[in-house]
Amino acid sequence: MRISSLVTYPVKGCAGVALNSASVSATGLEHDRAFMIVDDDGAFRSQRSDPVLAVVRCSMTDGALTLEHASAGSMTVSVDRDSAPRDITMFRAPMRGIDQGDEVAAWLTEVIGEPSRLVAAPRGHGRVTDGISPGSAQFADSAAVHILSTATLAGLNSRLDIALPMDRFRPNIVVDGWEEPHREDEVREVGIGSARLAYTKLAIRCAVTTVEQTTGERGGPEPLRTLATYRRARQKGVAFGAKFSVLQNGTVSIGDELHVETWGASEL
Repeated sequence: MRISSLVTYPVKGCAGVALNSASVSATGLEHDRAFMIVDDDGAFRSQRSDPVLAVVRCSMTDGALTLEHASAGSMTVSVDRDSAPRDITMFRAPMRGIDQGDEVAAWLTEVIGEPSRLVAAPRGHGRVTDGISPGSAQFADSAAVHILSTATLAGLNSRLDIALPMDRFRPNIVVDGWEEPHREDEVREVGIGSARLAYTKLAIRCAVTTVEQTTGERGGPEPLRTLATYRRARQKGVAFGAKFSVLQNGTVSIGDELHVETWGASEL
């Protein structure tokens, strides 16, 4: 089993950035979900309500974040990780984020069509995530690292009339080499490159999987309708992929082998 793709998502909900190699810290791949877009009340925005975020591209260079959109052009902001944070919420849970200023807020408001602001996770964010092996994360939904295998996607696509690409599911690490789908569900501790990860929970899927990532448009009921026929989870919802916390910081690269240290039964 080897890594075939690595993707980090600097701004929660926006397009991912493909990497050949990535440093891994307690909060996941470098820059992953370090930023989040919020509304006037400080509640987070995502593709669930704002699918246009899928076509907002982003990149990080030398302490600056650049956002790009086909019609709105680009916006570069010098990242502020040290000012006083403000109150925000994600899934109604209270958090803190550092506002990145009025200029980028106006740009995002134009793109989304609703009042929006950009916040960054403060240094020492300290967010603790739950699951079998609790860990940390910046603004990721539920854990630092999301792993999905090509075999798992192939199993779904064999049931669909129109095959879906991997980007519908927004994984951080794509694994190739397992013959059977959903083997990632059974991994408990794994070494990849110089990093070590531990399973936290199944990845419960939402309406983001119905958004076409290249257009920012929501489609029909797939893949949720088909997943509901064979991937209903005890945690409520449908499961596809697995979430992991970071046991040991390190570096991972495309082509790295997975060395599974312990296995367990699927929670499905």
